[in-house]
Amino acid sequence: MTTLPTNSDDDRAEDLNAWDQVLVRLRAELDGEEFRRWFSGTSYASDSGDYITVWVLTEPIRRQLAASYQDVVTRALRAIGRADAQVRFVVPGIVDDEDE
Repeated sequence: MTTLPTNSDDDRAEDLNAWDQVLVRLRAELDGEEFRRWFSGTSYASDSGDYITVWVLTEPIRRQLAASYQDVVTRALRAIGRADAQVRFVVPGIVDDEDE
C-alpha cells in the first residue's frame, strides 16, 4: 500500500497518481475508522483521463463505495483538478457490465 503524504506535504502530493491524491483528500475528510474500513483496501489500477480505475477487494465493498461515497469522491476529484473524471471501482476477476 502507498504511504500517503499528510496535507502539509502538498509538493509531494503532485507526484502521486490521481487515486492516491483522492485518498489524501478522503483521509482528511472522513473519520479514521471509516476511511480504513472502506478505502484502505483500494489500489490504483489505471487512469484513461475520463476514468480512474480502482481495484477493490470484494463486490460488497465495491457496491458500498459506489452507493455511499460517490459524492465525497467527486468532491475530492474536483479538489485535485479532475472534475471531468469518474472513478470506476472494479473487483479483479469480475466482469463489469460496461465491458460486456
